[in-house]
Amino acid sequence: MVTEAIIAILDPSVMLFMLIGVIVGALIGALPGLSVVMAISILTPITFGLEPAQGLAMLIGVYNSGVWAGGISAILVNTPGTPASIMTTLDGYAMTKRGEAGLALGINVIYSAAGGLISSVILMLAAFPIAKFALKFGPAEYFALSLFGLSMIIGVSEKSILKGVMTGCFGFLIATVGLDSMYAYPRYTFGMVDLLQGISYVPVMIGLFGFAEVLAQVYENRKDERDQEKKKIGRIIPTWKMVKDFFPFTTISALVSVIVGAIPGAGGDIASIICWDQCKKVSKDKENYGKGSAEGLAVTCTANNGIIGGAMTTMLTLGIPGDAVTAVLIGSLMMYGMQPGPMLFVESKDFVYKLMVMMVIANIMFLVFGLMTSKASAALLKLKEQYVWAAIVLLSIVGSYAVNNSIFDVIIMFICGIIGFFLKKYDFPLPPLILGLILGPMAESNLRRSLALSAGSYRIFAASPISIVLLACAVLALAGPVIMKKIKTKKEAEV
Repeated sequence: MVTEAIIAILDPSVMLFMLIGVIVGALIGALPGLSVVMAISILTPITFGLEPAQGLAMLIGVYNSGVWAGGISAILVNTPGTPASIMTTLDGYAMTKRGEAGLALGINVIYSAAGGLISSVILMLAAFPIAKFALKFGPAEYFALSLFGLSMIIGVSEKSILKGVMTGCFGFLIATVGLDSMYAYPRYTFGMVDLLQGISYVPVMIGLFGFAEVLAQVYENRKDERDQEKKKIGRIIPTWKMVKDFFPFTTISALVSVIVGAIPGAGGDIASIICWDQCKKVSKDKENYGKGSAEGLAVTCTANNGIIGGAMTTMLTLGIPGDAVTAVLIGSLMMYGMQPGPMLFVESKDFVYKLMVMMVIANIMFLVFGLMTSKASAALLKLKEQYVWAAIVLLSIVGSYAVNNSIFDVIIMFICGIIGFFLKKYDFPLPPLILGLILGPMAESNLRRSLALSAGSYRIFAASPISIVLLACAVLALAGPVIMKKIKTKKEAEV
């Protein structure tokens, strides 16, 4: 069955459409604000006239390539192309400033492909067990997961934990704007219709990391630094020693991200945050995480694409979308006459095998494409800084507008850019703000649902082993750094 699927997918027409998907995904993923969901939504109607294998090959190519490509702009201009690549900015852009843009881009494509390949293999071998585990998540478990994610604010707070917590709380506050999740009561909308749906995190993300970076560079006049350091591309392929050193951490990152990806509603942003923070705690190179650590970059890139196999597992076996992209793909499969769910593995087993083979080939294809175009991508650094600034501002405007076709989102982007500039100027870390904005609504809505189900009793959070473990991890993540600092101070005092 697998051999037949491989032969069918290696058909030249199928491979051509997959290549088209990979190229389109790379272009859209690298542009801030233009998400993979948007790309697949636009391309799905175009595939109506194609054979099922051809159409699905194009969409799978876009999915896998788009997630990887989000890291390109994150590395080169400190602006995440997709939400999943937020953590890529921490180490990727620092490497670019150090003159290692080529290596950062190489690590991005190699480890994104590795994460995708590992998750694809797991999809083939363990689809049903992972899907059954994901089904055990209820409101209490989702709240515990979101709280665990929010505890990562400590890990990404850079120099000052207090400032990190402050910006995280600010992000959480922004997330409360809009209609109340339980009763649809308007909060902090000030009578503005545009705020009823809340503040979209994509314009906020683009403003904080893109427009704010342009303002910071113009203000600080980094011309000399750019000419001497950022124009350097350097090597593309990491050394064998790097690969061996990264192996334990990237393997763990791939496995964890598959599990996170299988949980409906959890995406690459949550997976990369969790994996980056946990690997930082046990790494010998922990001091360099967030300051240009190649290991940290490899971990987060692995997680970005590692979630795809988990999300596809939940979608195929249960008919439940693992993330926003698979929600669109469910419609595509139904268009081809396939109903995602357990019976799909019985009635259309050959089609499932084809899809699994497509996942593997798509990762190999964007790996080759990414390595071939890495130097061309890094060559953007050789452009005059004024051109780069103008391009970033233009793409920031287009990307913000494209989310909801709203000028209001563009205004939000500019406001957040100005706020981000002042936060950077006074050394307030930006990632905690995005964490609070993304995970805040998830934590609030599931906390309230849990309490509604338990008639106000907090015992519901101790009723499930999953929620207990996640809450314990959150406590350790918050208390761990403080305890370790006290132990270190005590040892230094004794010496």
